[in-house]
Amino acid sequence: MAWALKLPLTDEVIESGLVQDFDASLSGIGQELGAGAYSMSDVLALPIFKQEESNLPADNENKILPFQYVLCAATSPAIKLHDETLTYLNQGQSYEIRMLDNRKIGELPEITGKMVKSIIRVVFHDRRLQYTEHQQLEGWRWNRPGDRILALDIPMSVGIIDPRANPTQLNTVEFLWDPSKRTSVFIQVHCISTEFTMRKHGGEKGVPFRIQIDTFKENESGEYTEHLHSASCQVKVFKPKGADRKQKTDREKMEKRTPQEKEKYQPSYETTILTECSPWPEVTYVNNSPSPGFNSSHNSFPVAEGNGSPSHQPEPVVPVADNLLGTATPQDTQQWLLRNRFSPFCRLFTNFSGADLLKLTREDVIQICGPADGIRLFNALKGRAVRPRLTIYVCQESQQAREQQPKHENGDAASTFYVYHAIYLEELTSTELTEKLAQLFNISPRQINQIFKQGPTGIHVLVSDEMIQNFQDEVCFVLDTMKDETSDAYHIILK
Repeated sequence: MAWALKLPLTDEVIESGLVQDFDASLSGIGQELGAGAYSMSDVLALPIFKQEESNLPADNENKILPFQYVLCAATSPAIKLHDETLTYLNQGQSYEIRMLDNRKIGELPEITGKMVKSIIRVVFHDRRLQYTEHQQLEGWRWNRPGDRILALDIPMSVGIIDPRANPTQLNTVEFLWDPSKRTSVFIQVHCISTEFTMRKHGGEKGVPFRIQIDTFKENESGEYTEHLHSASCQVKVFKPKGADRKQKTDREKMEKRTPQEKEKYQPSYETTILTECSPWPEVTYVNNSPSPGFNSSHNSFPVAEGNGSPSHQPEPVVPVADNLLGTATPQDTQQWLLRNRFSPFCRLFTNFSGADLLKLTREDVIQICGPADGIRLFNALKGRAVRPRLTIYVCQESQQAREQQPKHENGDAASTFYVYHAIYLEELTSTELTEKLAQLFNISPRQINQIFKQGPTGIHVLVSDEMIQNFQDEVCFVLDTMKDETSDAYHIILK
């Protein structure tokens, strides 16, 4: 037989042949990577490295992961053997993810009978988009105001407790669950893959996403920060019914291939098993910072206290007036529109400066934005303030500002005048008056115990909501303070 023949070969010929074979096996690597940015994981995913990996002993072959997550959606049949699976999803459709406890007997006993916390997120698969994730998500937020990239279908879900969706993280949801009980969470992905591609000439190929689940256990402080397990899978999201059409197209293409070609591709599985991966790098931020939608400990009145700790500064008071200036740049104008809840029109006014917007007439704004939002935008541009329900003027008796007038030639004493401050009330309640007085004199509302009004014959009448509602508009008061005998607070007397 031909393969049994042995020819006398010199060392030079053998060496030359080995070099040629090695060069041929590496040819095309540079062409596949191209001149753009790449990662080592992309290089290791090449077939020549895959073959080497298959020959190595699998240390983790028999490793059983503590949890397993199964996405109830079929994988694509048009994926080669050594590539990662790809699953097609329909935009807005609810898909089940089964949360399975895979532990052996006696493994991780510290979570037995306790809850664990899982965070599900939709992230970019492409490294190029991962570097600009913040800008990509902000652009999506502007185009789809009020929508979320990832949402939970809570009525369909089973076994989840305390589900949360952070308003500032549109691509993340989290919940608690008991591994010993049946748990299924239904998710909805509302973005589509083609929303993040460069629009050139139509028919653009959509970018793939990753659905990643990170699970944590409770630490000694009661916070879910100790990482247990992470897994993810690759998906593409299409418009409604688009995933079904794409799955059918891939299946028809595979049916036309020869049996030899079909052997190079994976079969389509009815479900998608998420494979183990590294935890998401921003996981610590998500766990350590409370979600704004669920933060119950907040200051209703951000005023600096005299005995406040320097390390805990209260949030600055947002100014009431936020008028757009004619000198505002297009970037400043975009920020002003966002702050004043005009995000749906940010793209429309992309290149408008402050002067450009201020030149628009009422009719122009209504024609561009519609009647409701147009009137609201016009009033905001003109800085029209809402008239308060009640205005009172107060002066602190112990700190009256006196200014001596020059003496007259006849030697008469100079007259004095008092400086008053205006307080504007909307709710007409004693609580609101307490907060406004504390803000005016830069003290904490807790330092004001009660407010009295000096009545006939010098009596002190407790100020109630009904009394404030019967104050005359633009009434004047002189404030006197009286130390409370039982605490460090003060009583304020309106004279």
